[in-house]
Amino acid sequence: MTDRKKFNQLPPRSRALIIVGAVVQLGLQAAALRDIKKRPAAQVKGPKPVWAALSFVNYFGPIAYFVVGRKTD
Repeated sequence: MTDRKKFNQLPPRSRALIIVGAVVQLGLQAAALRDIKKRPAAQVKGPKPVWAALSFVNYFGPIAYFVVGRKTD
């Protein structure tokens, strides 16, 4: 069995990195979901619901949407 530490038992630096990572992930996801909602379907490569679902894949989903999923006209 592994010795799993609770969040409050982690060193302050580790806790800070986890919090920063979570904020970045949530910010990317919120930005992607907002863009998916507001952007016309004709300007999105593929179905918007698929991109919305992919945005829930940590870091990869929102970044993939911004890099690959939007059409640049």
